[in-house]
Amino acid sequence: MSIGQALAKPIKIVAFGDSLTAGYGLATEHSYPVKLQAALKAKGFDVEITNAGVSGDTASGGLARLDWAVADDVDLVIVELGANDALRGIDPAVTRKALTAIVSKLRRTGKKVLLAGMLAPPNLGPKYGAQFKAIYKDLGKWDGVTLYPFFLAGVAAQPGLNQPDGLHPTAKGVDEIVRRLLPVVEKILNSGSCSRCAQSLQGIN
Repeated sequence: MSIGQALAKPIKIVAFGDSLTAGYGLATEHSYPVKLQAALKAKGFDVEITNAGVSGDTASGGLARLDWAVADDVDLVIVELGANDALRGIDPAVTRKALTAIVSKLRRTGKKVLLAGMLAPPNLGPKYGAQFKAIYKDLGKWDGVTLYPFFLAGVAAQPGLNQPDGLHPTAKGVDEIVRRLLPVVEKILNSGSCSRCAQSLQGIN
């Protein structure tokens, strides 16, 4: 029996982020939440992934809409925020405060968090870059949080995988993101980090 067959209800996941999650410049079917859902279903997981990406959103903007963007019955939230903070040179302390509040709220309601890290542009200097990177590293140590160090790993600065703006991935870029992110999500769903998934696994022989 597959994991998906063992579950009475689909595992609910929310992809919560900015334009990188929303699928800026791409047809809906090429956004990473849609492709990740298809990839997980191909692996036997019965999942529903909601795309809660808003183009231009900052970490503070995400915090402001968190309560209505993530329903109570969601099992896992993939948080992908911070890129716009860095592009605008927002004080890392502001970004840290917002991301900390987002993760805290999600954990208080029993949701698992996959935190997708970001890197600051090098033109902001090494001090800013180090402070920015540390936000994700520190939050990734929290119980119930899995850190994926860099959401654009394997895609950033690769001309063939990015749109002309150099910031947003092409459909092929999204494929690479999903290829790298898929085993991380699988591990969460299979390891017992998702309590409902763990309960379903008990019935699998």
